[in-house]
Amino acid sequence: MTEQQTMSRLRAPILGGATVGLVLAAVLGIQHLRHGWPFSLHHLVPATAPLAAAPAPVDAHAAHARAVVELDDVGLERGGVRLEAARAESIAQRVRATVTVVPDEARVVHLHARISGWVEVLHATTTGQDVRAGAPLVGIFSQELYASQVEYLSALQSAGAGPRSAIVDGARSRLRVLGMGDAEVRDIERSGKPHRLVTLTAPSGGVLLRRPVAPGSAVDPSTEIVTLADLSRVWAIAEVPESEAAGIAPGMPAQLDFAAAGKQIADAKVEFVAPTLTERTRTLKVRFSLDNRDGALRPGLYGTASFAAAPREVVTVPRDAVVDTGERQHVFVATAPGRLEPRTVTLGTRMADRVEIRSGLAAGENVVAAGVFLIDSESRLRASGGAGGHAHGAAGREEVPEQKAKPEHSGH
Repeated sequence: MTEQQTMSRLRAPILGGATVGLVLAAVLGIQHLRHGWPFSLHHLVPATAPLAAAPAPVDAHAAHARAVVELDDVGLERGGVRLEAARAESIAQRVRATVTVVPDEARVVHLHARISGWVEVLHATTTGQDVRAGAPLVGIFSQELYASQVEYLSALQSAGAGPRSAIVDGARSRLRVLGMGDAEVRDIERSGKPHRLVTLTAPSGGVLLRRPVAPGSAVDPSTEIVTLADLSRVWAIAEVPESEAAGIAPGMPAQLDFAAAGKQIADAKVEFVAPTLTERTRTLKVRFSLDNRDGALRPGLYGTASFAAAPREVVTVPRDAVVDTGERQHVFVATAPGRLEPRTVTLGTRMADRVEIRSGLAAGENVVAAGVFLIDSESRLRASGGAGGHAHGAAGREEVPEQKAKPEHSGH
């Protein structure tokens, strides 16, 4: 094969390879210019460049800011916005509260011994048992009391049949101070022998609520022997929510219902209102005194109380008109045709379809009663500097701080 023929045979592959290389280079160049190649220089990050931008600081006020929204009649209609005037009305909503039966504190007796010694006999053995007045409760041995009895008997023997001396009277008084009753003193006078045990008796009838001692227990004047309660009359304690406690006062009528005890709804009057709130539950304790001679109202029983609160004049709006963010509440007030201004308000009693406005709004002012969440979204968008094209006919981005409000109006 000649040299010319060899060169002709090699020229074709070389030209083909060169053509392919040019086409590939062109494709890579176009891909690079379009930023589509994964290894493009446009995606390289300099070593000195920050990997991520620092997060923008959050403005706490901006999260709650609202701005004025302006809408023409077409925008109001398309957004389903309806206005309604805040109205003054008289409300006498009944206040309901949970009631718990407890013993009357004036009828609870905590019995203590006047001597130091040991419990040898326990007559009242079961918590909850009925105890009649004068019934024996415990028998206590006291070395001090035993010695005082011996001293008294000796003084009686020394006095003989003559008049009582000051020594005899002093010894007898000492026995009374140490807890011996007149009957026990007369008994040792007749028998001429001291009693080994002094018996504590129930000062009044009732139910044995607590018996912390047992046979063999050491006692002294600080030891509580038993707790008795006369349950023929009990207290009913109502826990009235803080928001509804303003009108509760002594003498106010109420109805008490103890369905679990099978008791019919009974009329009662408030006997006492606590001067302070219960911090844990934020409720006000209200007390009733109830007759319980049939024993149906057991301590710990739950019921309900319904108070007929006195009527009062308040300002109300529909419940749907209030936007509650969790931290504050506001409504949108129509201050001019097509102009809706956010207004911070203070709420009071919540009714079935309306809510009391205690401050921030006056009767007769028009508020957004329907479509309020659309208006609230537009108001937040405008306050944040966003475009106002979400509502038809919107114009202007005037921001109104939430603290700006009409003079306060109280319904009380």
